[in-house]
Amino acid sequence: MKPITAAAKLGIYLPAAPEEFQRSPITRDELDALRADPPAWLVELRKNGPFPRDVLAAKLGISRSGLARGGVTEALTADQVGELLAEPPYWLLKERETHKKQLEEQAAERAAERG
Repeated sequence: MKPITAAAKLGIYLPAAPEEFQRSPITRDELDALRADPPAWLVELRKNGPFPRDVLAAKLGISRSGLARGGVTEALTADQVGELLAEPPYWLLKERETHKKQLEEQAAERAAERG
Protein backbone atom coordinates (compact mmCIF):
# COMPACT_ATOMS: atom_id res chain seq x y z
CA MET A 1 0.00 0.00 0.00
CA LYS A 2 1.03 3.59 -0.41
CA PRO A 3 2.75 5.27 2.53
CA ILE A 4 -0.14 7.74 2.92
CA THR A 5 -2.55 4.83 3.34
CA ALA A 6 -0.29 3.10 5.85
CA ALA A 7 0.12 6.37 7.78
CA ALA A 8 -3.66 6.79 7.94
CA LYS A 9 -4.09 3.22 9.19
CA LEU A 10 -1.44 3.87 11.86
CA GLY A 11 -2.96 7.23 12.82
CA ILE A 12 0.19 9.26 12.11
CA TYR A 13 1.03 12.39 10.12
CA LEU A 14 3.02 11.16 7.11
CA PRO A 15 5.35 14.19 6.73
CA ALA A 16 6.56 13.61 10.31
CA ALA A 17 7.46 9.95 9.63
CA PRO A 18 11.00 8.91 8.69
CA GLU A 19 11.98 9.35 5.03
CA GLU A 20 12.22 5.60 4.51
CA PHE A 21 8.60 5.14 5.59
CA GLN A 22 7.44 8.06 3.42
CA ARG A 23 9.07 6.73 0.25
CA SER A 24 8.53 2.98 0.43
CA PRO A 25 5.37 0.98 -0.23
CA ILE A 26 4.22 -0.91 2.87
CA THR A 27 2.97 -4.47 2.74
CA ARG A 28 0.13 -5.67 4.95
CA ASP A 29 2.61 -7.86 6.84
CA GLU A 30 4.85 -4.84 7.46
CA LEU A 31 1.84 -2.83 8.64
CA ASP A 32 0.83 -5.63 10.99
CA ALA A 33 4.41 -5.77 12.32
CA LEU A 34 4.40 -2.01 12.93
CA ARG A 35 1.14 -2.35 14.84
CA ALA A 36 2.31 -5.36 16.87
CA ASP A 37 5.74 -4.00 17.77
CA PRO A 38 5.92 -0.28 16.97
CA PRO A 39 9.40 1.20 16.60
CA ALA A 40 10.41 4.17 18.74
CA TRP A 41 9.63 6.72 16.02
CA LEU A 42 6.06 5.41 15.71
CA VAL A 43 5.50 5.42 19.48
CA GLU A 44 6.81 9.00 19.61
CA LEU A 45 4.56 10.20 16.77
CA ARG A 46 1.48 8.60 18.29
CA LYS A 47 2.26 10.12 21.67
CA ASN A 48 3.50 13.61 20.81
CA GLY A 49 2.51 14.24 17.20
CA PRO A 50 2.28 16.16 15.07
CA PHE A 51 -1.13 14.59 14.57
CA PRO A 52 -3.09 14.15 11.34
CA ARG A 53 -6.41 15.98 11.00
CA ASP A 54 -8.66 13.09 12.05
CA VAL A 55 -6.62 12.36 15.20
CA LEU A 56 -6.32 16.07 15.98
CA ALA A 57 -10.08 16.57 15.63
CA ALA A 58 -10.76 13.63 17.95
CA LYS A 59 -8.32 14.94 20.56
CA LEU A 60 -10.04 18.35 20.48
CA GLY A 61 -13.53 16.84 20.47
CA ILE A 62 -14.57 18.47 17.19
CA SER A 63 -15.09 17.49 13.57
CA ARG A 64 -12.47 17.82 10.84
CA SER A 65 -14.65 20.54 9.32
CA GLY A 66 -14.51 22.30 12.68
CA LEU A 67 -10.73 22.40 12.41
CA ALA A 68 -11.02 24.21 9.10
CA ARG A 69 -13.63 26.63 10.43
CA GLY A 70 -11.33 27.31 13.40
CA GLY A 71 -8.44 28.09 11.06
CA VAL A 72 -6.34 25.06 12.03
CA THR A 73 -4.57 24.20 8.80
CA GLU A 74 -1.37 22.64 10.13
CA ALA A 75 -0.75 19.48 12.13
CA LEU A 76 -0.37 20.19 15.84
CA THR A 77 1.75 18.53 18.52
CA ALA A 78 0.55 17.19 21.85
CA ASP A 79 1.84 20.33 23.57
CA GLN A 80 -0.12 22.57 21.19
CA VAL A 81 -3.26 20.47 21.71
CA GLY A 82 -2.73 20.71 25.47
CA GLU A 83 -2.50 24.50 25.25
CA LEU A 84 -5.74 24.67 23.27
CA LEU A 85 -7.52 22.43 25.76
CA ALA A 86 -6.13 24.29 28.78
CA GLU A 87 -7.36 27.66 27.53
CA PRO A 88 -9.86 26.91 24.76
CA PRO A 89 -10.50 29.80 22.39
CA TYR A 90 -14.09 30.73 21.59
CA TRP A 91 -14.06 28.92 18.23
CA LEU A 92 -13.05 25.66 19.92
CA LEU A 93 -15.80 25.90 22.53
CA LYS A 94 -18.34 26.62 19.78
CA GLU A 95 -17.10 23.74 17.59
CA ARG A 96 -17.17 21.31 20.52
CA GLU A 97 -20.80 22.22 21.19
CA THR A 98 -21.67 21.91 17.49
CA HIS A 99 -19.95 18.52 17.27
CA LYS A 100 -21.71 17.30 20.41
CA LYS A 101 -25.10 18.28 18.96
CA GLN A 102 -24.29 16.52 15.66
CA LEU A 103 -23.36 13.33 17.48
CA GLU A 104 -26.55 13.46 19.55
CA GLU A 105 -28.65 13.97 16.41
CA GLN A 106 -26.95 11.04 14.69
CA ALA A 107 -27.53 8.82 17.72
CA ALA A 108 -31.20 9.81 17.81
CA GLU A 109 -31.58 9.04 14.10
CA ARG A 110 -30.00 5.61 14.55
CA ALA A 111 -32.26 4.89 17.51
CA ALA A 112 -35.34 5.95 15.51
CA GLU A 113 -34.31 3.69 12.62
CA ARG A 114 -34.04 0.70 14.95
CA GLY A 115 -37.52 1.05 16.19
